[in-house]
Amino acid sequence: MFKKKIFKSDLSVVLGPTATGKTQLAVQLAHKLSGEIISADSRQVYRGMDIGTGKDLNEYNFKGVSIPYHLIDIVAPIEEYNVAQFQRDFQRVYSDIKERKKLPILCGGTGFYIKAVLMDFQLPKTEPDKQLRQRLENWELEDLINELETISPGASANTPVDTKRRVIRAIEVAKSRGREKGDRKMETGKWRPENYNLRDTT
Repeated sequence: MFKKKIFKSDLSVVLGPTATGKTQLAVQLAHKLSGEIISADSRQVYRGMDIGTGKDLNEYNFKGVSIPYHLIDIVAPIEEYNVAQFQRDFQRVYSDIKERKKLPILCGGTGFYIKAVLMDFQLPKTEPDKQLRQRLENWELEDLINELETISPGASANTPVDTKRRVIRAIEVAKSRGREKGDRKMETGKWRPENYNLRDTT
């Protein structure tokens, strides 16, 4: 299957929409290239949330060989997990895999997580605002997104807004940074393929 010349890289990335065979391809690559998979999926980090998240753990096996995977089932559903935490967890796992002379393979469908790694986002550090969260927790998702756009026009284009928890966090960050009249832009990094010696082999 992999007849094309394989370049030596420090990281391979498999990304795409849901149900396009990403995991299957990543598993085959890991088997062929002595790699380990780092999941970049914002839903698969939660333990117990197996239905509807594409968490097909039985796929991490190829020709009877179990393929190591990381950052799946690592937090409880009631815990908060965001892109800043993913950046830290990715770097920890990535370094460990490299130290063991294996190839890290980043695989997932949460583009924001992948961009945060490859573009080296500099994300704001904002403490939770309990009063704000209590005030917003009963709002509808659409109303929360509208509130975020009112505070920081354009923010919903740069931030995942698929759950109330994420939008409330985005509002929290936007307010703490005093950007009521400005454009909150988290994507402060640039595309940095050289960080991982990446090459496009598609």
